[in-house]
Amino acid sequence: MDRKELAEFLRHRREMLCPRDVGLVEGPRRRTQGLRREEVAQLAGMSTDYYARLEQQRAPKPSVQITTALARALRLTLDERDHLFVLIGYNTPARFQRSEHVSPTLMRLLDRLDDSPALVQTDLVDTLAMNPLAVALLGDQTRHTGLARSGYYRWFMDPAERLAYPEETHERHGRAQAARLRAALKAGSDTTRAAWILAELQERSPEFVRMWELQEVARRYDDCKTILHPELGRIDVDGQVLFTENHAQTLVVLTTRPGTESHSKLELLSVIGHQRLTPGTVP
Repeated sequence: MDRKELAEFLRHRREMLCPRDVGLVEGPRRRTQGLRREEVAQLAGMSTDYYARLEQQRAPKPSVQITTALARALRLTLDERDHLFVLIGYNTPARFQRSEHVSPTLMRLLDRLDDSPALVQTDLVDTLAMNPLAVALLGDQTRHTGLARSGYYRWFMDPAERLAYPEETHERHGRAQAARLRAALKAGSDTTRAAWILAELQERSPEFVRMWELQEVARRYDDCKTILHPELGRIDVDGQVLFTENHAQTLVVLTTRPGTESHSKLELLSVIGHQRLTPGTVP
């Protein structure tokens, strides 16, 4: 690990950003050029002390997970991300396979969306990033590991995945999942992993096999759906999507129609976040 070059690179990239670039509020009397160390640490999910020691050339070698988190926090381009990996002593991640590195363009957009649930997903429906309102509506989908990171896999293998959707929509939703997996299998960003997911589902889920045999194929996101929130109940949302150039990652933005009960519930959710409601609170 090149501690001196790493420290200089991190400091320079930190100083090139301002709070509004990463969705933070820029308060009065700000003297620091760019982001503060504690702000980068917060964005990367690490301690301020550890990040400070990286810039002071005193920290042990970061893990691949921390390196990935730093690249995301500093909104690095792919070239800059690769440089960061080399400075720390890792091989650069493959660019055209599934990557934990969220597109900087999608991250900038996600940072600015504070009134609508929004999340960044891969073409295998691995959720890479969510804004707070999306977490409040859908739960933290970034916590999953292994094959369960894929929403395709969870839909057929984890009964809890379906609790967020009305039972009458399960058939349509399942068929859409199978159809999108078929598209990812032939022209996705990680066809090897898509084939692994397919093999597991064919072996373990008769329901998936039935839907797979329909030979349906689609890339479209299910753009209109009903979410069942555990306390607010039904919330009807419309999905708008923005793809990266190679369609490997997608920014999904969920909106509600103004004047509807769903819109009022989403506004309430933006205020209460993860707080539990008391009886009679739901509009």
